[in-house]
Amino acid sequence: MKIHDFAPAPNPTKLRVYLNEKGIEIPRVVVNLVEGQQNQEPFLSLNPLGGVPVLELDDGTTLCESLAIIEYFEELHPEPPMIGSDPLERAKVREIERTIDLGVLGRLARIVHASRSPLPGVKPMPELAERERARLPRVLGVVNARIGSQPFVCGERPTIADCTLFAGLRFGQFGGVEIPGEFANVHRWYESFSARPSTQ
Repeated sequence: MKIHDFAPAPNPTKLRVYLNEKGIEIPRVVVNLVEGQQNQEPFLSLNPLGGVPVLELDDGTTLCESLAIIEYFEELHPEPPMIGSDPLERAKVREIERTIDLGVLGRLARIVHASRSPLPGVKPMPELAERERARLPRVLGVVNARIGSQPFVCGERPTIADCTLFAGLRFGQFGGVEIPGEFANVHRWYESFSARPSTQ
């Protein structure tokens, strides 16, 4: 099997950090988004929507969504658990991960692309960027409270929520989006998580 990805993009980052935390090594094929390879064959035969990452299995089967790929590997390698150990814990991890994915990672990605996208041909949309900036603090407040004084988003061990939050904040940092200082727990968490070997 192999993973088609592009290191700077947030969803490949999420998956890469997850795999590193699990100690899973998978060969990678770079899909250069800046050069537009995601919109050309042979990549479009793997994912007609042109998104990364894509997991390609040895029999040619593909999985084209980062969370689906993560859950696939979690089934194959359940230890250490990164989506929870019982039904309620799994539900709570998935709940905050989706909140982070939609409200933080997705929002930061829209701000970056609407401000100064690294992708060619993407025109600035200042109104969209400002609208997303205005909506960001509410979800950051939820995440900040959820982290509290814990070392990780969901408690004493890393979960997929940490992978997603790191990917979002890293991409926002890459795009020059600053997280307000009032979210002290988020800042403390990011500094600590950024020092983990999985993020290097």
